Amino acid sequence: MDKVRQTAADAVGGITDGASLAVGGFGLSGVPNVLIQALHDRGPGRLSVVSNNCGVDGRGLGILLAAGRIARVTGSYIGNNREFARQYLSGELEVELTPQGTLAERLRAGGAGIPAFFVPAGVGTPIADGGLPWRHAPDGSVAVASPRKEVREFGGRGHVLEYAITTDFALVHAARGDRHGNLVFHKAARNFNPLAAMAGRITIAEVEELVEPGVLDPDEIHLPGVFVQRILALTPMQAADKPIEKRTLSVRADREAVRA
Repeated sequence: MDKVRQTAADAVGGITDGASLAVGGFGLSGVPNVLIQALHDRGPGRLSVVSNNCGVDGRGLGILLAAGRIARVTGSYIGNNREFARQYLSGELEVELTPQGTLAERLRAGGAGIPAFFVPAGVGTPIADGGLPWRHAPDGSVAVASPRKEVREFGGRGHVLEYAITTDFALVHAARGDRHGNLVFHKAARNFNPLAAMAGRITIAEVEELVEPGVLDPDEIHLPGVFVQRILALTPMQAADKPIEKRTLSVRADREAVRA
């Protein structure tokens, strides 16, 4: 089955107001920027997004956030996104923060058909006990708080019940892909993209290099095409656009680079 779409607009077709999205990316690595921009141009709002982070100001999911298109975020890291923090603290955005490993497993479980699982992370904290602010009121008080979760003991250790995540759509970025949807990811881009792809009922992948079926060695495929419904081949310019979140490690290194 040829799953290739000719344009980004066509690839994100059908995503409407109120849709839920699992979005790949780790920081700014492996973010499906072209698909996100196409979704921004398409215009749906009140989106529920599941992603490790919500981009940065002006990049990645930060584009949708700044446009007021996102109503809820499930993630593990706010990061260097001032607009994300502002919307969360002002009550404009609902945010469910969850441990990073738990988030990854919730996405994987959704794709594997596992409805829920127990995990030790969060036991004895507000993750399990409840009370984390999901949404603030305009006056800064907590309008919606996280509920208490079930905790059971296994092998003498407490574990908290977590539910799997499935979404209406998933947007992911891969280094290589074929027309059947088989994907290969590059380094850190593999951290969340395969998991997000598994969780989406309709998964849309942008690929830096599109190859014909049979070119990819079965042993190098990270995600089989059964999880992918649409493929978008990026142009060389789009594939080369790889922003860096922090260009230097220190002020000293930045000054030395200027002197050089």
